[in-house]
Amino acid sequence: MFCYQCQETAKNTGCSVKGVCGKTEETANLQDLLIYVLRGISVYGEKAKETGKLDRKYGLFIAQALFATITNANFDNGRIIALIREGLKLRDELKKKCGGNISGELHDSAVWFSDDVDEFSQKAAGVGVLVTDNEDVRSLRELLIIGLKGVAAYADHAAILGHEDDKIYDFLMEALVSTTKDLTVDEMVAMVMKAGECAVTGMALLDKANTSTYGNPEISKVSIGVRNNPGILISGHDLKDMEELLKQTEGTGVDVYTHGEMLPANYYPTFKKYTHFVGNYGNAWWKQKEEFESFNGPILMTTNCIIPVKDSYKDRIFTTGMTGYPGVKHIPDRPEGGAKDFSEIIKLAKRYDPPVEIETGEIVGGFAHSQVLELADKIVDAVKSGAIKRFVVMAGCDGRQKGRSYYTEVAQELPKDTIILTAGCAKYRYNKLDLGDIGGIPRMLDAGQCNDSYSLVVIALKLKEVFGLEDINDLPISYDISWYEQKAVAVLLALLFLGVKGIRLGPTLPAFVSPAVLKVLVENFDIKPIGDVKADIEAMMKGE
Repeated sequence: MFCYQCQETAKNTGCSVKGVCGKTEETANLQDLLIYVLRGISVYGEKAKETGKLDRKYGLFIAQALFATITNANFDNGRIIALIREGLKLRDELKKKCGGNISGELHDSAVWFSDDVDEFSQKAAGVGVLVTDNEDVRSLRELLIIGLKGVAAYADHAAILGHEDDKIYDFLMEALVSTTKDLTVDEMVAMVMKAGECAVTGMALLDKANTSTYGNPEISKVSIGVRNNPGILISGHDLKDMEELLKQTEGTGVDVYTHGEMLPANYYPTFKKYTHFVGNYGNAWWKQKEEFESFNGPILMTTNCIIPVKDSYKDRIFTTGMTGYPGVKHIPDRPEGGAKDFSEIIKLAKRYDPPVEIETGEIVGGFAHSQVLELADKIVDAVKSGAIKRFVVMAGCDGRQKGRSYYTEVAQELPKDTIILTAGCAKYRYNKLDLGDIGGIPRMLDAGQCNDSYSLVVIALKLKEVFGLEDINDLPISYDISWYEQKAVAVLLALLFLGVKGIRLGPTLPAFVSPAVLKVLVENFDIKPIGDVKADIEAMMKGE
């Protein structure tokens, strides 16, 4: 195996024996094989588009399958094999539509019926990351594919809520096909920037899907304590699963708590009407082993962020959507026009004691673009008066590395006239600190999940308009981004497409970015690694 798509990859070079995430060699190879099959679908899909409109099912499948390969999403080899088989069927459908003859088509392969994981894994030899010899070509191709995985995740979430965009599906195919061609460096860089544009489109689509379905997030105080009822803990990102779980648990005597990236569900008005929706339990994804044990009741993982499951709670954790783990019960997808069936989880919850309280108090969030723009006049006045000197965007992911304490220290050491804009689980490094406020404006504004980084873009663009600036980089905003997985990469590419420069990225720079490609990013966008806390803060306050 060889995998270097996440921030914690071994020695910041690549996992070659077993993933730091817990992914086995077989799983890694199967995911490589699945992406290879998606390239094949895309080659024929591009040709089929020339003869007429292409059914959305092909684009949606590509999005879902890419989503399944995101870090900490799917460790279940059987389910990945099922996706490979489905992909081959779809590829063959498109091949028939095209007459079966395409110049430069990918190596053909029959539909495999064996259930032998080793046999599938062996077939993956020669289709993984290292099959591309040239380091810089490999870097640009992988930067593109890794960004596509993030875009695909957002597209799938939006599709679940009935919002799809053919331009996104078309680009997924176009981009995958481009990785089979000998392009120039300029052409590959242009494709990466186009992925950033697609990421903006995807995040805007998901924002529309979420807010039109559940309302605009509101400033909310979220309890982090517990009540004396049995509970269900829901983690991940999928708001449709959240809605259906709340509906099915209503009146059962079972409380519902969010965990990790599901915390922002507490900000949506539609969910607030449920009196058994208690609040948030725990912290970021990487602490789940301890927190899932103390929770006592069943856990529902709706998307990525699952880590290797301990035997102590394996019989009460469930996956759904594109998430999977061997030996863990998977809740099937909803039938057309229907809902997922969470009755087994609810029945199980009633057998357990209430959660063990691990902390008390409240945290405040809900500062998505609609809410912040309502405060725009107040914020602008504070900037003009000098009460607010600078905004620091510290969005992104959290992770296990000790070096991530950098973000806690930055939050603590930033001058009192600065405001932190955040989204994603990176906020768990500082969202329980008492940072105070500036004239009633909290010094930490949480926009929501990682996909809600779009809100931070909308806010920045609105401030640019209000201040009459020509360049987004003239705003008093610095970017100190924490990354871990592929959705954060999609957000990074979105920021680069929008022309944002001077981004600090940490805790390490991506292993999949070669020195030559990094040179291009530094020269064009002034991307830089995080450094010493005090030095970085001093530079950011100077706009550097």
